[in-house]
Amino acid sequence: MKLFKSIKWRLQIWYGLILVIVLAGFGFTAYQLERNRQFRRIDEELHKRIGVIGNALHRPRGGPNAGGQPFYRPPHGQFPEDGPPDQDQRPPMAMGFQLREQDEHFFDPNDPNQFYFSITTRAGQELAHSTNQPAHPIASLTDADIAENGISPKPPGKRRLSSVFTEGSFCEVAEILPSGEVIRIGCTITPELKELERTQFNLVAIGGVILFVGLAGGWRLVSQSLKPISGISATAVKISAGDLSQRINSAEAESELGQLAAVLNSTFARLETAFAQQKQFASDAAHELRTPVSVILTQTQTALNRERDAAGYKQAVEACQRAAQRMRKLIELLLELARFDAGQEVLNRRRFDFSKTISECAELVQPLADARGVEIISKLSPLEIAGDSERLAQVVTNLLTNAIQYNRRGGEVRVSLESQNGLAVLAIADTGPGITPEDLPRVFERFYRGDKARAGAGAGLGLSISKAIVEAHGGTIEAASEAGAGGSTFTLRLPVNA
Repeated sequence: MKLFKSIKWRLQIWYGLILVIVLAGFGFTAYQLERNRQFRRIDEELHKRIGVIGNALHRPRGGPNAGGQPFYRPPHGQFPEDGPPDQDQRPPMAMGFQLREQDEHFFDPNDPNQFYFSITTRAGQELAHSTNQPAHPIASLTDADIAENGISPKPPGKRRLSSVFTEGSFCEVAEILPSGEVIRIGCTITPELKELERTQFNLVAIGGVILFVGLAGGWRLVSQSLKPISGISATAVKISAGDLSQRINSAEAESELGQLAAVLNSTFARLETAFAQQKQFASDAAHELRTPVSVILTQTQTALNRERDAAGYKQAVEACQRAAQRMRKLIELLLELARFDAGQEVLNRRRFDFSKTISECAELVQPLADARGVEIISKLSPLEIAGDSERLAQVVTNLLTNAIQYNRRGGEVRVSLESQNGLAVLAIADTGPGITPEDLPRVFERFYRGDKARAGAGAGLGLSISKAIVEAHGGTIEAASEAGAGGSTFTLRLPVNA
């Protein structure tokens, strides 16, 4: 069912189930406590009246009995030494029974519980009873009932035992005296039963209200908590349709879903940037390849349009060769960048003297520096690092070439290498016109050429590849410059121990 596949409904059902269990447990416990309190009070009242009747029963005769029926008791001294005879062997003797005036309130007919008493023999013969005894009290106790409920007579001077019996709307307590009489005190528990019914109704009603409020509040809370998911889904649909500028509303930034929305927004922003860069990259690559292809097509078409001498054909072929070489170099650079982006470029890591590699690169570009009248000044500290020496030499050569190419005639290129906090820091500074603030943040972008700083450059991939190589070694590269303030400085930082 779709109902159970919904996160909102599953949370609501689980929350409602827990709430019902808690309310049911609380209600049952509260009801049992109230019920025990009510019956404990009744038990205490019944046992209190047992003592009253027991005291009145053993007082000397002095008045009419309370129940209007004779009470028989064997005369003093007729029991044998081994104890009283069976009930049916006792010679009867009339004895008066009455309650003291101060004890009459215990059996007040106006009492809601209508307490009553009855005095019988163990055989069930009634000796006395109160005037308000109900017509159908709890059935008379037999020897089997007494044995089953653990009531047994005790010798004189010992503590008497009693047990409580409940049937319908009546509750009785029975106690056997040492002399053999059975005293039964009872009352109606109708008021307590009605009170328990009211308590049960109140608990159910209060539990129902709490359950309704809890479910309503839980539904609202779950709906508000899951609301960002709808926004995430809607935004994702728009992005999948091609609108990469869409973002999720992350108003609840402190919640888990708000944090997820912030992360997704960051991901969407990087995705938009990546798509924009990819689009720009494809456009720039097509633009760079279009020129050599146009040269090749033009030269071949010109050579085919009319007959030429051998020198003319050779000139056309050489032009096509130069264009093809430029295309090959561009394609190789693009493939190299693609391998770095995919993490497929394998670095031949080993320890080597970085200062020696830099010196070799400086010697390699020295002819270019001499042609432009640029002096290379090196200040290198011997320093070994772990990395791919050939790839890093490619980076250094590219930076030195740019420093010479974009320098003024008769300028300088200052190269320094030192160790700082476990990093090899290489700085290459020139004395050229510098890079404008507008161009400086974009010098490492692919195919980017500034109007001034990079005018006349080649494909515009050298710094991009250099950055990719440095980052593959776990290092960083940055550029600093102020246009017209005396050149640019490229700083390269690499870990000494990779």
